[in-house]
Amino acid sequence: MFDLSPEEYMAMMLSLKVSFFSVAIILVPGIAVGWLLARCDFVGKSLLDGILHLPLVLPPVVTGYLLLLMLGRQGVVGRWLYEHFDLTLAFSWRGAVLATALMSFPLMVRSIRLSIAVVEVKLEQVARSLGASAWNTFFTITLPLISPGIITGSILAFARSLGEFGATITFVGNIEGETRTLPLAIYSYIQIPDGNEPAQRLLIISVVLALSALLISNFIERKTTRWLEAQ
Repeated sequence: MFDLSPEEYMAMMLSLKVSFFSVAIILVPGIAVGWLLARCDFVGKSLLDGILHLPLVLPPVVTGYLLLLMLGRQGVVGRWLYEHFDLTLAFSWRGAVLATALMSFPLMVRSIRLSIAVVEVKLEQVARSLGASAWNTFFTITLPLISPGIITGSILAFARSLGEFGATITFVGNIEGETRTLPLAIYSYIQIPDGNEPAQRLLIISVVLALSALLISNFIERKTTRWLEAQ
């Protein structure tokens, strides 16, 4: 049942690679934007919040098509990247990372924002009154307190990246060995005769990976919360 073919194994490893890189590139921006939305009031905050959450409510195909228009080789940004850096994002695994990062970014920001919102501001004010700089206060007070939210957001973003389909297939296509992640591989197998067995294998692997990510998230969050309470 789980004797994977080279193509199936490649799809699984590519999905893990894309998901890891996706989380890595949105982690720091996710913390920054989450802090901005939780702590700052400014003109256009609601608009920024709405734009941030658009990938969650728009059809993923729309998001993928917008990426293709902007970052395709004939797009304004895509053409500039190709001409100056010889970099092509469309129809490459790097583009898959970008598409999954865009789709999972709102989940990370939302989790981090909620964690920052419940941090007692007076703790930070005490640290500042004792001479700590803004950066020291953030890294020694705020960051440890919001670490459960960061961990939860990161793993949720990872799980979301594993399951991304619409934006990915629209922006980078379904190229075996390059952009064919687990969801795209399952879709490909169910389109051909005798493809049910490999599709079912990859289906089970997808469920196991996503469920494992969620269970690990819950476990780490509980451990981190207990550690913070003990301090």
